[in-house]
Amino acid sequence: MTALIRAESLTKHFPVAGLFARGRAVQAVTDVSFAIAKGETLGLVGESGSGKSTVGRLALGLLPPSAGRVLFEGVDLAAAGAGAMRALRARMQLVFQDPYGSLDPRRTVGAQIGDALGIHTLLPKPARPARIAELLEQVGLTAAHASRYPHQFSGGQRQRIGIARALASGPDFLVADEPVSALDVSVQAQVLALLSGLRARLGLAMLFISHDLPVVRHLCDRVAVMYLGRIMEEGPVGAVFAAPRHPYTQALLSAAPSLHPERRQTRLLLQGEPPSPADPPSGCVFRTRCPIATAACAAEVPALTGEAGHRAACLRA
Repeated sequence: MTALIRAESLTKHFPVAGLFARGRAVQAVTDVSFAIAKGETLGLVGESGSGKSTVGRLALGLLPPSAGRVLFEGVDLAAAGAGAMRALRARMQLVFQDPYGSLDPRRTVGAQIGDALGIHTLLPKPARPARIAELLEQVGLTAAHASRYPHQFSGGQRQRIGIARALASGPDFLVADEPVSALDVSVQAQVLALLSGLRARLGLAMLFISHDLPVVRHLCDRVAVMYLGRIMEEGPVGAVFAAPRHPYTQALLSAAPSLHPERRQTRLLLQGEPPSPADPPSGCVFRTRCPIATAACAAEVPALTGEAGHRAACLRA
């Protein structure tokens, strides 16, 4: 399957400011590669601070990479000129985590969706109200909602409005950064069902960033597990969840809640806290918390290896 968007050895390091921090950098993302085809959803999971959101912004060209590149239909985002990027912006959109802070409280939702239409499309002003109504109905709201303000909606409805605004430009690729984490559990399933339906109906490619493994299992085709800026394991959702190969993935899955007693397993507790991304361990970055680490893990950065698209970065996997 041809990739719509491809990341190749993405790296993003942020210099540390301060008198005594010369030469130091926060290694937010290191050597991350993935590809997403049209109509496919890749889930990106990991603990807070693992670099997931930074990867999402790199994938959209909102941050310049320190090394590596992002290709959108073969076009290198970092090398694209202003005109090319303007056209690409319409095809790549972001669904924010916070449905409250991502909308302007002083303007109607119709006006905010209309802004996206004005920036990214050639639709004339007289035709925009009909398109705004269509977008609102596409996410489960009505045309009458266009004249209301964000404070008049629930959290779930605000997230639907955010999705409608993201769809206004007719994108091919969405980055959904923790899009349901701020919502009540009862509402999460409705928004996830909406995203799943839109993906199928519109053929959207999606990078779905989350720390919620059951959500990723429900929505995504493939999953990549990040730790301290690196991908530890990747593969089809069914394969990774059924037979995780990396100790970190095994620990995450053992901690995930399950309603099925037969699926429950002994919880694998990780010792200590994740190291600082400004001073990551040598070799495998997970080795300081890994229950099966050996001396070799401190000397060598493990490559992602495996078969049938299921790969793990572990010397002992």
